[in-house]
Amino acid sequence: MERVSVDPEGVTIRLSRLELSLINNALNEVANGVDFPDFEFQMRLGESRSDVRQLLREVGSIYRALD
Repeated sequence: MERVSVDPEGVTIRLSRLELSLINNALNEVANGVDFPDFEFQMRLGESRSDVRQLLREVGSIYRALD
């Protein structure tokens, strides 16, 4: 992973295919493999399960575009 830029608007990083795959898999496990009730999920992660699933869709789309 290479940090490209960091500013108040956001962060830009460069990931290898492996790093992107690991992030995709971790998001999938958190979003779909953890059996917490939704209120506990949000309390533990600070975001809703639906927000994590949306991020997973976006990361997955980028990963699939590499093929």
